[in-house]
This record gives sequence, structure tokens and C-alpha cells, in this order.
Amino acid sequence: MLRLGILAYMGEEPASEEWRDLQRYLEDALPQYRHEILYGDLDTLRGAVADGRLDFVLTNPGQYVELEADHGIGRIATLEHGHLPASNIAVGAAVVALRDRRGLETLDDLRGRVLAATAEDAFGGYQTVWRELADLGMEPSRDLDALKFTGFPMQKVLDALNEGQADAGVVRACLMENQPDWQTRYKVLSGRYEPALGCMISTRLYPNWPFASLRDTPPTMARQVAIALLRMDADTHGMSWGVPADYQVVHDVFRELQIGPYAYLRGTTLSGLVRQYWQFGMLLLLGLFFWGLYTARTEYLVRTRTAALEQALRDREALEQRMRAGQEQADHLARLSVLGEISSTLAHELSQPLAGVSNYAQSLLRRLENGRLTDDAVREASTSIVTLSDSAAGILKRIKGFARKRPGMRDWLVLRHLVDETVALFQGMQVQVPGIQVVDKLAPGSKVKADALQIQQVLLNFFKNAQDAMRALPPDQQRITLVLRQEQGWVWLHVRDFGTGMEDAALAHLFEPFYTTREDGLGLGLSICKGIVEAHGGQLLGSRADREPTDADLPRGPGMIFSLSLPLHEHDAKLGHLSAG
Repeated sequence: MLRLGILAYMGEEPASEEWRDLQRYLEDALPQYRHEILYGDLDTLRGAVADGRLDFVLTNPGQYVELEADHGIGRIATLEHGHLPASNIAVGAAVVALRDRRGLETLDDLRGRVLAATAEDAFGGYQTVWRELADLGMEPSRDLDALKFTGFPMQKVLDALNEGQADAGVVRACLMENQPDWQTRYKVLSGRYEPALGCMISTRLYPNWPFASLRDTPPTMARQVAIALLRMDADTHGMSWGVPADYQVVHDVFRELQIGPYAYLRGTTLSGLVRQYWQFGMLLLLGLFFWGLYTARTEYLVRTRTAALEQALRDREALEQRMRAGQEQADHLARLSVLGEISSTLAHELSQPLAGVSNYAQSLLRRLENGRLTDDAVREASTSIVTLSDSAAGILKRIKGFARKRPGMRDWLVLRHLVDETVALFQGMQVQVPGIQVVDKLAPGSKVKADALQIQQVLLNFFKNAQDAMRALPPDQQRITLVLRQEQGWVWLHVRDFGTGMEDAALAHLFEPFYTTREDGLGLGLSICKGIVEAHGGQLLGSRADREPTDADLPRGPGMIFSLSLPLHEHDAKLGHLSAG
């Protein structure tokens, strides 16, 4: 059962029509689940999340931030309405009034007026406007004549205007454009036209609606839904989704207004203290004792607020540290995945030196029992045992060094040495491995500043992909060529195989996450490698060898060429100036 709750700001029937394409797409993309959709207002969704009656929730960014703080939900994708430049920041509001109302042109004209909105906790239906009023020095509860909350659906706000119950009303961005002949009946206060949306708005724009999973949602289900959403195409399905957006700007709104997760700050503001402790102002007239008491109390509250703010900063720093640790964990798991694929015959490789050690040891025992043990025999056997033991230990040491988990560290290193170590690691873990020819065109001792383990991870991924591409060839035709070159302050590493190459359709998605041509692949190897190389300030490219210019070191023919670049020294060269070589 896949249970999804969706915010219905215009009512259940319009919401069902608006999200019908999403429901049908998820049913087709995930047929293994029975789908249940709950359409409701803010309170309905809040109660369903609290009771654990949902697996996922699709709502506005304001309610998402509140549910994230209260119930630990986590976003897995952000809504995009197509290919507009601002499609991922499309939440805002328009403050509208009847066109014949005089003296109402800007938000500042709302002083002393009646403003209608859906609910106090509606993000696009009130809170975004509240922030704009706060920037104008207005407090709605103080400077407006009245606030009229109509509840959902949002059409009730327009009904309040038409019936003369309010002077102006707050509606979601682009809602008015769906009303027939709206410009003849209404006007937008402080309105500005947003070309990316094609709508008139009165507020700033904020990140679009998030698709979030609950704390108890099965990870497998969450991953399947995330992949399905990211594959949704606007041209085909009417909407599209992107990676989760940054909702820090929504936190900023709540912090400035001191609502939602930051409501606790209201009790420590100066205005809050005056309202809560106005009695002490009266007691100031009675003497110094009461003044001292008031001062001491104020200092105590200030210290409490300072402690709260410092804790918030510590929590944010801890969150950033966990994010960095998560990235290191992902890199570590990627290395283990590569290691597992190329070390399937590791036991066979280790059995040979270990068997040799056993044979020499048994030979010494038999000679000892037969009385034929000589110094030369002991010396010969001991020397062979040491050699075989060092060979086995060398294999294990290289594997352990590659698989260990540690934070990223960059240092100056000789690139040719790193290449030789990687080739030795790759060849030392397998029985039948393609021959690897290294063509070094670099100046002796050329250095780059890089994380040796991460660059080794990228090269091993290249070698493993090349080996997989040539499995159908006879062993004597399986070979890999690695060329090192220097070009205008950059070093290029080209890895060429002689397999069948990739089709154009696969090349178009070469570095996309979750895309793979292997039945047992995750589609993350080259995507992670691209992130590693770009984090080093370089580029990662892939092309068919039969389409490259003629090159003595990299001749044209069947197969693929994967190339990565690294700076030879620190400088401010732009990536756009790089050449693929």
C-alpha cells in the first residue's frame, strides 16, 4: 500500500483534477503497490501525518517545514512545472482587490483595511504576504482593521471580496489568471509581472512544493518513488520533478515572523517582554528595588535567548557535518562496490602464494624427518616462503588501503606513481585481466594536488567498465591503453578500451544518476566519478573511439575513450577553456 496525502487548497475535486496525471503516472510506474490518495486541507494532512496514516505527503513549502520540525518528514523531490527558468521557485501570492476600489494600489495602502486570507498557517495563502507587510513595518494584528480567515477552498477569499466582507484578499500566485476576465473585475496590489510564471504577483517567490516521505516510510519504497518522480517528463506527463530544493528561505520567513518552528522566539522579543511584563513598568514608579528586579529579569531572558540562538547555530553546524559525513559514506560505498566487482577471484589469487608457503614448509618438515635437512635447503625454502608471503601481503595491503573509510585529503602527488599503483591493484585481484599499456607523455615528476584514493576510485571504475565491455573478445584481444598528457597547465588521462562501444542513446545519458545499461547496475558509478573529478576542478568526458581524431596513441576504431583532467597547479582557469585533447 502506497499512501499519499496532497494539500487541496481549492477543495478536493479541483485537487483531484490537478494531480490526476501524477496519480496515473505513479500507478503505472509502481504497479506493485496499491495506491491510496488523501486530499485534504492543512489540518487534515497534519493529523494524518501525526497518526502515521500516510507514507508520503505533497504540500506547500510552509507546511513542509513545520512537519519536518514536528514529525521528521524528509523531502525526496521538488515539483517542477516544465522548463521555465523559475519552475523550481514558483510559490508566491497575489493580494487582490476589486478594480473599482479607490485608494488601494499598493500593500502599504492596506493599513486600516480588512484583509481576507484562507488561514493563518497557509504559506502561499497568507504567510508570504505577512512577510512583505513586516518589511513595510506593518504588523497585521495591529495595523490592519481586521484579518478575516475564510478557510479552504481559496475561492472563499474571492467570495469575501465580492460580498464586501473584505477590502483585499490573499490568493496563491497564478490563481487569478485561471479566472475568466479577472482583469476587468480585480487588480493586484503592488503587482509585478513574473515572466517565468506568466502571472502577476505581490510577493517574493519561494521553492516549489516538495514531495516528502515520512520517518517510518520503508526506504525501498521511498527510493522507488524518488526514481519514478525524477524520470517524470513534463512534455509527456504534464509535470516534472527535480532534486530536493533548498528550503532555507522558508526557514528565514518563519524565523523573521517568529512562527512555526521558531514560535519560541516570540516570547523573548522586546515587544513580547513589554506585553508580558507591563506590570513592572508601573512598578518602576515605586522605587529602585522594582527597577532592579525588572532589569535582572530582562538580563536573564536575554541570556536564555542567547543560549537558544547558540544552540540553533550548533544544530545547524551539526547538520552540515552530518551531510559531509553522508557524502564521505557514499564515496566509501562506491569504492566498496567497485572493489566487490573486481575482486571476485581474489581467493584464487591468494591461494597460489599460500599454497606455495605450505609446500615449502612441508618440504622442510620431510627433510627434517628424513635427516636430509641442510643449510642450503633451509635458506632456499625460507627465502621462497618470505617472497610468497610478501606477495600475498602486498595484495591484501593494496585492497585494505583502497577500501578504508576516511575523510577526503588532497596532497601533491606524482600522477604516474598513482597510475602504476592503481594498475597493480587492478591486476593483483584477478586471474584473467586485460593487458594495460601506459603511455606517459608527461614531464618527469609532474604533480597534481588531489585525493589519491578518490582518483584511484575513478581509474578503477574506468578499468572495470573497459573489462566488462571486452568480455566477448578472445583473451589475447582484450587490452586497455592509458595515455597521460599535459596541455596548457592541465594533465589529461585517457583510458581506451577495444570493446563494442556505446550507442548514441546511451551516450546521451552517460553521466546521469540511476541510468545504466547493465542489468545488475545501479547507474551511480560514472555519476559519482563525475562529481569527484569536478570537485577537483577538472572535467570527465566519454566518447566513442571511432569518432575521435586520428591519434597514434589512441587510434580510431571500436571501443570507448574516457578522459579526465586535473590542474597541474592551482590557478583560476575556467573549465570552459579546457580542451579534451
